[in-house]
Amino acid sequence: MRWNYTPVHAESVAALARSLGATPIVAELLLRAGVAGDAAAARFLQPALATLGDPFLLANLEPAVDRILRALEARERVMVLGDYDVDGVCSTAILVSLLRRLGLSPEYVVPRRLEEGYGLTRTSIDRALERGRPDLFIALDCGTNSHEEVAHLRGLGIDVLVVDHHRSTEPAAAGAVLINPHVHPTAGDDAWRYLCTVGLVFKLAHGLLKKLRASGHPVALSIVLKEYLDLVAMGTIADLVPLSGENRVFARHGLRVLAETRRPGLLSLMQVAGLKREQGVVPSDISFRIGPRINASGRLADAALSVDLLLSEDRAFCDETARKLDALNRERQDIEREITDRAERYVEEHFGAASGLVLFDEAWHPGVVGIVAGRISRKYNRPAIVLGNEGELAKGSGRGLNGFNLVEILGACADCLESWGGHPMAVGVALRKPRLDEFRRRFDDVIRRGRGDGDLEPGLELSGWLDGTQLGEELMLGLEQLHPFGMGNPEPVFGVRGVRLRNRPDVFKEQHFRFAAEDGRGRRISGVAWKLASRLPPVGPPLEMAVQLNWNHYNGRRLLQMELLDWRLAGSA
Repeated sequence: MRWNYTPVHAESVAALARSLGATPIVAELLLRAGVAGDAAAARFLQPALATLGDPFLLANLEPAVDRILRALEARERVMVLGDYDVDGVCSTAILVSLLRRLGLSPEYVVPRRLEEGYGLTRTSIDRALERGRPDLFIALDCGTNSHEEVAHLRGLGIDVLVVDHHRSTEPAAAGAVLINPHVHPTAGDDAWRYLCTVGLVFKLAHGLLKKLRASGHPVALSIVLKEYLDLVAMGTIADLVPLSGENRVFARHGLRVLAETRRPGLLSLMQVAGLKREQGVVPSDISFRIGPRINASGRLADAALSVDLLLSEDRAFCDETARKLDALNRERQDIEREITDRAERYVEEHFGAASGLVLFDEAWHPGVVGIVAGRISRKYNRPAIVLGNEGELAKGSGRGLNGFNLVEILGACADCLESWGGHPMAVGVALRKPRLDEFRRRFDDVIRRGRGDGDLEPGLELSGWLDGTQLGEELMLGLEQLHPFGMGNPEPVFGVRGVRLRNRPDVFKEQHFRFAAEDGRGRRISGVAWKLASRLPPVGPPLEMAVQLNWNHYNGRRLLQMELLDWRLAGSA
C-alpha cells in the first residue's frame, strides 16, 4: 500500500498554533482541512449553536412555514412521506413529533423499497392516500424531480411541500414548495448548502417555532428544539454529508444530546447494539451500530418500523422493535457478506484493470448493494457501482472516492440510465439490463480520463508523522478538539516512527490481531489490527506504522489504542 504525505508549511503551522494556543499537530490538521485564519479555526474548534444562521435565509423556507401554520390553524390533515434511510427516517420522526406536539395528528408512510422503489412514487402515494385525502402532503429526502407525482397530488387538490437535498440535473418539480439548497442556492449560503434533509427539517422546525413564539404560542414557547439534535446528528453522520459549516455544529452538539437521550426507542436500540453511553457517542457508533439497524428495516422489511421506534414512548414496544431491527441487521450482514465475496471475485477475475467498477448479479439483493459498493470502493480504491435485480432493471447504488464526483460522472453517462441521483460520494442508479455493458464502458472511460495516469494501488493519505514518544494524553486531548470526524473532516491517519513489537502479535478470530508496541523510551503502547492477520509485523526490528488513534475503555479505565492500518520496516520506503 502506498503512503502519501504532503507537508504543510512549517511557519504557517507554528503561527496558527501560537495564535490558538493549540499544539502544532492540531494546527497542522486544521490547515490540512482547509481551515485558514484564526477566526475560522476558532469557529471550527468551538462550533457553537449560536452560530446557526437565521432559518429564513434558506430559500422557500418562509412559504413552507406559512403553509404549515395554515395547517395548524385549520387543523388540516397532513401526510408525511420520508425516505427509508437514516436521514429520511430521522427527518420523518422530527417533523411528525413536532407537529403532534403542536396539536396536529399527521400520518406518515415510508416507501417500501422492494415493492414501491425509491422516493415519491405513485405506488407509495396511492398507499398513503388509502388513509384518506390530506390537505398537505410533505415529502422528505425525496421529491425534487417527481414531476408527475407532484402534478398528480396537485390535481387532487392537495398542497405539496418537498424538503430534499438531492442534486438534480433536471428542472425541479413544479407545483410544490421546494426546500433544497442545491436547487435554490443563495448568496452566502455556504454554511448550510450541504445540509442533508434532517438538517433542513431542523431549520424548518426552527423557523416554524420562531413564528409561533413571536405570536406567544404557549406550546411553542415550551419546546426545546435542541432536544431534536440527537436525530439530526444521526441523519447527518449516516448520510455522508461534509461535516463542515452547520453540519459540524449539528454533529458536535447532536452527539452530546444523543449520549444523554431519553427517547425510549433510541435507548432500546443502543442497548441491543451494545453501545455504552457513559463512554460518549462517536460517529462510528452511528455508522456501524445504530445506523445499520435503522437501515435494516428499509432494506429488508418496512422502514416505517424504525420511525415507529423513534416516536414511541412505550418501552416494551421499543425493546421488542429494537430486537426485530437487530435480527434484520444480522440477516442483512449475512446477505452482505455473500454478495461482497462474490463481488470481489468478479473484480479479481474480470475487472482488475478497470478504473471504475460496475458489478451486477441477478441474485443480488438490491437492499444491501450500497453497503457492498462502499466495501468494494474502499478495497480497490476505485468508484464502484453495485447492482441487483429488479425485474427488467438492474438497480443499485454507487460509492465514490475523494476527487471523483459521482453525480458528475453519472451525468456523463445519463443517456444509458433510466434513473439516477444522489450525492458526490453516494448515488442510486437504475438501468435496463441490455445496457449494462455500455454503461460499464462509459463509466470506466469517464473515470479513466479523470484519473489520468494515476495508480490504482490503494493509498493511505497521512495527516502527519509522529514519533512513538508523542503518543499520549496531550495528543489525544488535542485531537478531541477536532471531533467529530467524518466526511470533509476525515479521521487523521498518522505515520508513527520509532516503535518495535515486544512480543508476537495475538491473532484472534483468524483475521485480526492485537499487539503491544514499545516506543524509544520503552513505554508500552497497545494496538489492534483488523483483517491483517495475514501480514503480521515482525518482533524486534524498528517499524513504521500507519495508525488511527482512539481510546479503549476497559474495566473502567481509558487507555490509548492504535488501530493499525498498515506497517513497514523502518527505512524501507
